[in-house]
Amino acid sequence: MPQPRQGGVYVIAHRGAHLDRPENTLAAYRHAIELGCDFVEVDLRETADGHIVSVHNATLDDYTRDATGPVKQFTLAQIKQLDIGSRVGPQWKDERIPDLEEILSLCAEKIGLYIDLKAADPCKVAEALRRYGMQKRAVWYAGPGSLKSLKECCPECHPMPDPHSPRGLERLLGSNPPPVIATDFRTVTPEIIRQCHTAGVMVFVDDGGPESWPALLEMGADGIQTDDPAGLIELLRQRNAPAETRN
Repeated sequence: MPQPRQGGVYVIAHRGAHLDRPENTLAAYRHAIELGCDFVEVDLRETADGHIVSVHNATLDDYTRDATGPVKQFTLAQIKQLDIGSRVGPQWKDERIPDLEEILSLCAEKIGLYIDLKAADPCKVAEALRRYGMQKRAVWYAGPGSLKSLKECCPECHPMPDPHSPRGLERLLGSNPPPVIATDFRTVTPEIIRQCHTAGVMVFVDDGGPESWPALLEMGADGIQTDDPAGLIELLRQRNAPAETRN
């Protein structure tokens, strides 16, 4: 993976930079690129006809007034008819749910992908990443079964398991540790980060809002996933600025 752009910490835009844009849309991902984020988080699900789209929830109910029910019951063509932007603001009218090809076309060579594999075939996703040369610029958050399948079909891909417990962490840091683990601000401790770094493993942490950032940075988190990437980038720039230029 490329080095982080903001002084040693990867900035991960949760569902894209979406504070004033529809989440998990090309508009939110494009804004994350403009801000200088290192990764955008994408929530991947399969449609009824086997295409991959980025939708956080299992159903469409919260995104549009024009359809209800599970994502997996709609074809890509049906999903592409849905306006999911108007609920955020009139300026986002006609913003659509993006498919994986659109996401990769936008993000390739510009930003990494933090893949949250909700309900999709990991090997199908990995094949698409290979077409865009993105397999080494993505990290994968998924269940054990999906990560096992990923290892078999894409050994060069970067799995990012969640240890869930001290015993789980011990297993992960055994003979063949992953390049990175995922955890959150409620669970992570300086000792967890120390153990991971000793094993050569990075730690990506889901934040608890801006108030959690100082503690996570002090602990040595390698990446922070946040709904406010612009705010995190500003904090990192201030911390990295020469003392005489700080506000």
